[in-house]
Amino acid sequence: MNPTTDREDIRFDDPEAGMATAEYAIGTVAATSFGGLLIWILQQPWVREALEGIFKAIFSGF
Repeated sequence: MNPTTDREDIRFDDPEAGMATAEYAIGTVAATSFGGLLIWILQQPWVREALEGIFKAIFSGF
């Protein structure tokens, strides 16, 4: 059996053959949306103040 010429194991009639691309696209949109939400949250003044307070408390011990 020659693996380069014997292609009986490859199926091109799979009804879900293109699903991986759609799943990657949905995952990419979800990841970028989550990233945008995180950026928006981190730009809020109360979040910046909270993070600043946390870092000041951590580094004031040194």
